[in-house]
Amino acid sequence: MSDQVPVSERAANIEYAIRDVVVPATKLEEEGHRILKLNIGDPIAYPGLPTPQHMVDAYAQALQDGKNGYSPSYGLPELRTAIAKDEQHKGWNARPEDIYVCHGVTEALQIIFAAILEEGTKVLAPGPHYPPYMAYPQMYGATTVEYKLQHQNGWKLDFDDIESKMDDHVRLLVLINPNNPCGTVSDAEDIDRLLKIAANYPNCVIVADEIYDGLDFTGRHVSVASRNSDLPVIVLNGVSKVYYAPGWRIGYMALHDPKGRMKDLRDGIERLLRSRLCASTPAQIGYLAGLTGDKSWMVEYRSKVEAQRDYCIQRIDSIDGIEVESPGGAFYMFVRLTDEKWSDSDKDFVLDLLHEEHVLLVHGSGFSPKLGKGHFRLVYLPAIDVLKEAFDRIERFLERRRI
Repeated sequence: MSDQVPVSERAANIEYAIRDVVVPATKLEEEGHRILKLNIGDPIAYPGLPTPQHMVDAYAQALQDGKNGYSPSYGLPELRTAIAKDEQHKGWNARPEDIYVCHGVTEALQIIFAAILEEGTKVLAPGPHYPPYMAYPQMYGATTVEYKLQHQNGWKLDFDDIESKMDDHVRLLVLINPNNPCGTVSDAEDIDRLLKIAANYPNCVIVADEIYDGLDFTGRHVSVASRNSDLPVIVLNGVSKVYYAPGWRIGYMALHDPKGRMKDLRDGIERLLRSRLCASTPAQIGYLAGLTGDKSWMVEYRSKVEAQRDYCIQRIDSIDGIEVESPGGAFYMFVRLTDEKWSDSDKDFVLDLLHEEHVLLVHGSGFSPKLGKGHFRLVYLPAIDVLKEAFDRIERFLERRRI
């Protein structure tokens, strides 16, 4: 008889590769090693991209003014209005009552999954993908089915694969745009084609994860809701990436329901939101300042991140053993290991590199055991001098392992 309190299978089976690799890195740091961290999409972890001061000031002033109490469960009315106006600028008729403020996009996902998924239902999500799309649906008896992104074609959507995997059990069809971890930007033509497929399945809701929409380097990004006049769409976005405030944990879902088909679902979402009280009130006020205040700083930040992306592509092109499809947005690139020895052991590559050269990446199989293997995700938020040192170490490691 075990002396351990039993853990649920749903919790024991969860993996989160982005955070899991931090465990051995922390041990190395405790031993005195300096780790070059290119693993986590946290802009604040890297000097040079601070949260804009006017947002910080608004957050701090809210604390000073005692605005610390519970907000309405769906979010502060003034923030919901500001978010709706921002979404309207993206081309669709968002209303304040369509906006629901959450503890980041991750909580929004958990609420969506709880409101929609049941035993035997499916989520169809891109592979590779952001890990919660795989981790959470199983808690509600659902399964996540991955559709392919074409690594040989800039990680574009594989529409034939999507069509082959769609059926009446698919309740959520997910588009992450720009994509994490690949950086793909799906344009209007891609979105229209995806909507055409979804139109054949009346119980399917499209989840448009657009948290990186302000980090589009192609000029082709458009809102999914702006291309749609028929289907139910839930847009996800927030303060963490484009406004450089990830620790504030403020995101939102916006319901686009042109035919009124989400009335019952909206009621379920609202019940779940009320049961967990509210998102952080002062952080909501800080986000409000970002939405309504000066945004000229975004140009400088985006240019800096794009320059770092270009440097990474240049270095990867010069190193034997790795290659990459140029990402069109976000701040990630999904790098392929061209040596066959790593094709099924990308996690070994990441851990060996960490222990030998003290560079921290995330193994591609952590974003999809099948479709991500043989790759690693690199975050290009660090300054170019840090990126240079990291690539020097990666190149040295690869040369040593070829001998």
